[in-house]
Amino acid sequence: MKTVVVISGKGGTGKTFFTASLAVIVKSKVMVDCDVDAANLYILLHPEIEKEEIFKGGYEAEIDEDICIRCGKCLAICRFEAVKTVKDNKGTIDRIVIDPFSCEGCGACTYGCPVEAISINEKESGRYFISNTKYGPFVFAKMDIAAENSGKLVTKIRQEGYKLAEERSADYIIIDGPPGIGCPVIASMSGTDLALIITEPTLSGISDMERVMEVATFFGIEAKVVINKYDLNTENTVKIEKICKDRNINIVGYIPFSENVPASIVQTVPYVEFSDDIVSEAIKDIWKNITKQGEL
Repeated sequence: MKTVVVISGKGGTGKTFFTASLAVIVKSKVMVDCDVDAANLYILLHPEIEKEEIFKGGYEAEIDEDICIRCGKCLAICRFEAVKTVKDNKGTIDRIVIDPFSCEGCGACTYGCPVEAISINEKESGRYFISNTKYGPFVFAKMDIAAENSGKLVTKIRQEGYKLAEERSADYIIIDGPPGIGCPVIASMSGTDLALIITEPTLSGISDMERVMEVATFFGIEAKVVINKYDLNTENTVKIEKICKDRNINIVGYIPFSENVPASIVQTVPYVEFSDDIVSEAIKDIWKNITKQGEL
């Protein structure tokens, strides 16, 4: 069983469009969408939810108003200004509360409370879903607004993906990774067999491609590059080729620009099902090139 993570370094390069097509092309696999902050692969795969689970990724403080004596010691202790006072019409403190959006769950306030009115509890940070699609099993998640620990949620759904792959003896786990180079990207990439970098011939595309290449190199993960919309700026495409050559990273395919791509997204259909054209052929050839080279 091999794991392929599709990453980009930035958003908008065509990562999810490409991954959705792999869901059609690759027969024995489990799909995992690790872009938990803004999951969208499900829009193209139309999953039927089989299991939904709550994800608890952090902690927050809570004050028991029946015990609280409103001494205000927790106000002085909290360095995140998460402890707030609610005053009555006379300006007297009526009660003390915790702002859940400001609370870091550090627990310092619990040590300073003389009557033990404050407790630290796990908080719900999102949900993850195990589903089935016409293309096979699919795991994805959604973080709550302003929730943290997305890297921990990425690790959780990857574990669920591995379980499904083992149960079904799948040949591949294909991960749609998040953009950027932060914690969720690292959690998506760690322990994978191949990082497939989707880039575009723009200055930001080149810059962010180099950053994510450095992340892959740091963690010792084999990386290969796909240049999407390569024909929009041939000068920048040549720059990408030189960067890859200097870093000894193979370019496994070039995808031409097509106005059919946004049309397929509007129709919520994976591209290789939407159109049998040179773009579809390019995507199919990329997967053939990857598997031919022996990594997968």
